[in-house]
Amino acid sequence: MSTTPTRITHLIHGAPWEGTAERTSPVFNPATGVQTGELDLASAHLVDEVVTAAHAAWAAEWGSVSLAKRTQVLFRFRELLNERKEEIAALITAEHGKVLSDALGEVTRGLEVAEFACGIPHLMKGGFTENASTKVDVYSIRQSLG
Repeated sequence: MSTTPTRITHLIHGAPWEGTAERTSPVFNPATGVQTGELDLASAHLVDEVVTAAHAAWAAEWGSVSLAKRTQVLFRFRELLNERKEEIAALITAEHGKVLSDALGEVTRGLEVAEFACGIPHLMKGGFTENASTKVDVYSIRQSLG
């Protein structure tokens, strides 16, 4: 068994950050007290870089993706979360000291949030009212601001 703590770092542009953190924080298994990881703490400069990258990705990629495709991505995320729920629950147990059944309940609650997000297109629909007043039709369009 390896005694070298696992490096836990940031994702930028979908890939692990290659830099060296000025500050780190140890991660311990609460049940054993053994250090299992070393967490890279972000500097203000790195946070700015991540936010800039995320904003650029949204504007260039996600922002132009159709609602149907976004929904497919969310459904796939939900499927992956469901397929790996036991593994995720085991990670929560190792990192937070929760009993496995409680950690699995936490993952299940996350699945419920993902399922709700999959239904967002229905909530984004506008409305139409014919003859709201004499010769007046009313419609509303929901458009996200960000």
